[in-house]
Amino acid sequence: MHVLFVHQNFPAQFGHIAHHLIRRHAFRCSFVSQHAPADSDGLNRVQYQLQGGATEATHYLSRTFENSVWHSHAVYDALRRRPELRPDLVVAHSGFLSTVLLRELYDCPIVNYFEFFYRTIGTDLDFRPDFPSPEITRLRSRIRNATLLLDLENCDRGYSATRWQRDLMPGIFQPKVKVIFDGIDTSIWRPRPDVDRRIGNWRIPPGKRIVTYATRGMEALRGFDIFMRVAKLVCDRRPDVIFVVAGQDRIAYGGEQDQIGKRTFKEWVLANDRYDLSRFLFTGLLSPQNLAELFALTDVHIYLTVPFVLSWSLLNALACGAVVVGSDTPPVREMIEHGKNGLLADFFDVEGLAATVNEVLDDPLAYRPLGQVGVDLVGRKYSLEVCLPQMLQLYQEAVTSQRAS
Repeated sequence: MHVLFVHQNFPAQFGHIAHHLIRRHAFRCSFVSQHAPADSDGLNRVQYQLQGGATEATHYLSRTFENSVWHSHAVYDALRRRPELRPDLVVAHSGFLSTVLLRELYDCPIVNYFEFFYRTIGTDLDFRPDFPSPEITRLRSRIRNATLLLDLENCDRGYSATRWQRDLMPGIFQPKVKVIFDGIDTSIWRPRPDVDRRIGNWRIPPGKRIVTYATRGMEALRGFDIFMRVAKLVCDRRPDVIFVVAGQDRIAYGGEQDQIGKRTFKEWVLANDRYDLSRFLFTGLLSPQNLAELFALTDVHIYLTVPFVLSWSLLNALACGAVVVGSDTPPVREMIEHGKNGLLADFFDVEGLAATVNEVLDDPLAYRPLGQVGVDLVGRKYSLEVCLPQMLQLYQEAVTSQRAS
């Protein structure tokens, strides 16, 4: 079988499954993206190039859709120039472009990955009253669903990473969308009992407790400001703790830049209170290996998010045996059962979060069993070994269903 993967970036969510299909099932796989063309490990990479996009003259509400059209057409043009590529199945991420144009090229089933269907109530847009979404942002979110709706109608099968993400889809389409997680590579994300108490060139002094926080970008959506307030309370109570923050000083998703001015969100947060920064280590972006070592080393890992796409870092931390204190929000509740494989507290309850962190730091060994249950959970439900066969089954169902029709 020949599977064609479509994504703006490479390898994105599809790298693991593509190599699994090539190595384990002798599939032929191609991958079209904006990255340079290449042939590596049996995977043929095709490049598409944008010829335009939304401008300031484009209506603000339709810019995302306009950009999606340009990406979709560029993919179509790149593949039209490669008539020898005749896939048996197309698999694509619907967050960046639509596969609807590929119906004009290929008479084969299409599987779409649906990451997030925008809602103005009960998700990121209305969760933080301290950072209210402007009216124009709420209006734009409804238009941003246009590409997703095209693909929900057009695709043969779809999938989302979590039940909560799937349940955001319109009810009429939910039967088409399965819940299949991307998969955690437990050869990297695993407990490391003998890991050295060192972060880069910095050795952690004996007797120090470690609290970690990891994020793609330091922003309100991932509760960076809440984390810092929690950390301050913990710092004030005990001298034996240090905080390690992994991630970039940027806003990846949120819209708070309009409210904080030209500073980064980290700069804005630090300017609004007094912190003993000698107790904090900001590592920047870490490699998967180094982040896995950090998760295996931590005494408490804090994961905060508004109702939005769940970060891979939460599952990565659980896979490494970290004791996680998470926000009691719908995406996190799907993964963490309070008192069983982690601990939950209200996103806005800074004192409650700090008290929970302090309880763990008072006796880390007593809470280690939570981390082990987290390791078992990932191995049983969310590892690559579990998720890749589920993905393959979805692909085969799509192909078999079309042949039977």
